Amino acid sequence: MDTAGLDALLLTTEPEFRYFSGFLTQFWLSPTRPWFLVLPRTGSPTAIVPEIGAPLLRRTWVPTILTWPSPRPRDEGVSLLVEALSGLVPPSGRVGLPMGPETTVRMPMADLLTVQTALAPRELVDATAVVKSLRMVKSEAEIAKIRYICRTASGVFDAVPELVVGGQSLEDIFRAFKVDLLRAGADDVPYLVGASAPDGYESVIAPPDQRPLTAGDVLMLDTGATFDGYYCDFDRNFSVGPASAAAGLAYDTLFRATEVALERTEVGTTCSELYRTMRQVITDDGFASGNMGRMGHGLGMQLTEWPSHTVDDDTELRPGMVLTLEPSVTYGDGAGMVHEENVVVREHGLELLTGRAPERLPELRS
Repeated sequence: MDTAGLDALLLTTEPEFRYFSGFLTQFWLSPTRPWFLVLPRTGSPTAIVPEIGAPLLRRTWVPTILTWPSPRPRDEGVSLLVEALSGLVPPSGRVGLPMGPETTVRMPMADLLTVQTALAPRELVDATAVVKSLRMVKSEAEIAKIRYICRTASGVFDAVPELVVGGQSLEDIFRAFKVDLLRAGADDVPYLVGASAPDGYESVIAPPDQRPLTAGDVLMLDTGATFDGYYCDFDRNFSVGPASAAAGLAYDTLFRATEVALERTEVGTTCSELYRTMRQVITDDGFASGNMGRMGHGLGMQLTEWPSHTVDDDTELRPGMVLTLEPSVTYGDGAGMVHEENVVVREHGLELLTGRAPERLPELRS
């Protein structure tokens, strides 16, 4: 913050609030109430929260907690927030608020404009770089949580051939898979998508339907399960009965693209280099890249975080970064396939957090 010339950080979203305070609750799912955390450049943080949040917040390290009776649309903590910031930031000061890519402001726009006006001549400026630089590199405590949920989900994926057979609907498979994740030790399964279609699938973000698995289908399940507020994010593919030649080749290509990326995931490599590495294997095999726009991303308190493996993201890998490697291909008449693993960058090489997928497309009973 000193380097960026910031006198305070104003944080309004769940991941940032939790990262700096340790405040973990599902109550963020309610959009009624805003939550504010102010981190001055020197001194202790101040939380400005609805009264309902104070008892849980007192269990954290945040020493100053200001509350108001919410819902109160005429003043949802705005006056308290302005008062706190005015006391912590000099009139010539700068308040940092994440404003860049992959950030949001979780308060009504009208209230934000009111705060901006009331704080003048203090400036609200972009603090994305400060928060991004911290959150991209995980501590060992954070990595341990991600490792746990990755290994938990890997074990459940390993058991899919015993759980799933031809004729089951995707809806039934999703329910059973979620139950198994929870029984295995996941805290929650906020994200589970998948698809099943002959030779491959078109969408990687679809909800399940009642269509039964049929011989020749490729089934994909992709989960973002959580443990203590940290995500895994990876998928696995299965063939219902023997795989078609096209599906088998697509899977082989993705497996090898991931292998090459695993070898290149080291300190100093850029995300764009990882992207080109995976894309080269895909194009050499005669496939087109999938429609996902990137081939992996950061992972942690959110299902997807900075950085992105794209052609123009030149972020250099650093020890402690947790990443997904996620090549995808399209082929035939709209068919496609995606493969994903989770890793952490180490001083020398990487640590694979997920149990590596089988080298050949695994087969389910049809």
